[in-house]
Amino acid sequence: MSWLFGVNKDTSFANIAQLPTMPPADGGGGAGGGDKGKGSGGDEKKVWQGFDPTGLERAAAAARELDKSANAKEALGLALKQEETKHLEEKKQIKEFEAHVEQMKVDQIRAQGEEKRKTLGQETKQHQERAQYQDQLARRRYEDQLKQQQMMNEENLRKQEESVNKQESMRRKTIEYEAELRHTNEMKKLEAELRGKAKIERENRDLRNEQIRLQAKEYRETVLQSIKTAGTVLGDGFKAFISDWDKVSATAAGLTLLALGIYTAKMGTGIGARYIEARLGKPSLVRETSRLTLLEGIKHPIKTTRRLFMKPEDALKGIVLQPSLEERLREIAVATRNTKRNRGLYRNLLFYGPPGTGKTLFAKSLSMHSGMDYAIMTGGDVAPMGKDGVTAMHKVFDWASSSRRGVLLFVDEADAFLRRRSSEVISEDMRATLNAFLYRTGEQSKKFMLVLASNQPEQFDWAINDRLDEMVNFDLPGLEERERMVYYYFDKYILQPATSGKSRVQGSTDDYGEKCKEIAGKTEGLSGREIAKIGVAWQASGYASEDGMLTAEMIDARVDEAVKQHKQKQSGRTVKMLGQANSYRHMQ
Repeated sequence: MSWLFGVNKDTSFANIAQLPTMPPADGGGGAGGGDKGKGSGGDEKKVWQGFDPTGLERAAAAARELDKSANAKEALGLALKQEETKHLEEKKQIKEFEAHVEQMKVDQIRAQGEEKRKTLGQETKQHQERAQYQDQLARRRYEDQLKQQQMMNEENLRKQEESVNKQESMRRKTIEYEAELRHTNEMKKLEAELRGKAKIERENRDLRNEQIRLQAKEYRETVLQSIKTAGTVLGDGFKAFISDWDKVSATAAGLTLLALGIYTAKMGTGIGARYIEARLGKPSLVRETSRLTLLEGIKHPIKTTRRLFMKPEDALKGIVLQPSLEERLREIAVATRNTKRNRGLYRNLLFYGPPGTGKTLFAKSLSMHSGMDYAIMTGGDVAPMGKDGVTAMHKVFDWASSSRRGVLLFVDEADAFLRRRSSEVISEDMRATLNAFLYRTGEQSKKFMLVLASNQPEQFDWAINDRLDEMVNFDLPGLEERERMVYYYFDKYILQPATSGKSRVQGSTDDYGEKCKEIAGKTEGLSGREIAKIGVAWQASGYASEDGMLTAEMIDARVDEAVKQHKQKQSGRTVKMLGQANSYRHMQ
């Protein structure tokens, strides 16, 4: 566009002038015609064919008009500025291109460096993996060597054991063979000796018979002569004794004094024995006691010394009861212990409730906790004693009063002989025994504590109820108590023996808590004694198994069997109670 405003005007027009000229319309050649013109003319015709020169003419006319215009210089300056701006933009683009090229070079160098780092890292990783693999190979080779060495050692040991076993077997066979030979020789020797003796006996039989007859004859004559001599001596002595009156009187007096001494010694010994029995010996009514007699103390000194220095244990150790009952019994235990320590008067208690609820167990534990001895007697043993019951009852209380430690006298099934005297039909001997019991328990004692246990306390005589200071009800265990009991006896009979290695019984289940809860739900209505028997049955089942494993099926089988037996007992007890009620109704 610069040539339009007169810039580089000569050059522009020169360029225009240099443009190829249009060929003549007739197609004739110029001054340089001839053969060359013919050929070039044809080519130019092909080049300029269809060209329109009017555009160039209009441009030339516009250029001439622009040169004549008054604003030609301003347009020229504007064109120059535009050209400079274009040159600057081109330079800027060149610089940007160069900067882009440099950035590409930097990026390429960075990419090459990154590739080198990656290559180096990959080589390092490969070296590490190669080193680890070589280390693993070395370890495996070492382990293989150890295994081979161990196998060789085991093989050598096995060969040595086989060699020792062979030598031992050969030695045993040699010993057995020698023993057999020795036995054979001894038997042959014995047989020869017996045959020789038998032959000698057969040969000397007549001589031995004659010798025996002579010895018997001599012995008979000797005995007859001794009898004659003794009769003569005794007869002469008896005649001399009868003829002397002083000897007869002295002999009679000596025999009389001897008889009197024997009678006095016998009576004194009997009285002393009864006194010792009343003070030290266990009475016949007492079935079980923790009190040691003098003889037992001499026979078991270590046990006696251990009891003297034994520390009191918890009164409820190993006993599972309801929380409220446990709290009440613990108060009773503390009060009893402090009563003994302060030499106070003991209180008489009544434990009542279904059988197997822990009455006897707590009575024993109470005596141990309080530092007392316990003595257990049963009410059913009193009736068969008849007229001797009064004496036996007094012996029991005399024996209890002689204790320095104090005695807890526990009467189990007390309602068997402490029934109402007014309504019950009892014998005179039983009535006398009951009166003796009431006489000895009329006042509270510092020597003994009376604890009665009964399943039917309403049958007691009113005088017995008057002697009781506190009544405690032992009811059947609830769900929580049964769960604690099941876990306690499972741990006592199964887990502890298995973990200590003293028993071959082992449990096959791990979730003991859930199993105990399940068993506690099944054993509703069972007493503590029945649940304890279930634990013993589990242990017996484990002993009966071949591998000593107590499975869950075996546990459930014993529980179901115990529940079934409990229901049968309950039905039989109900029938018995109905029969007793009907009999009592008919008697009225």
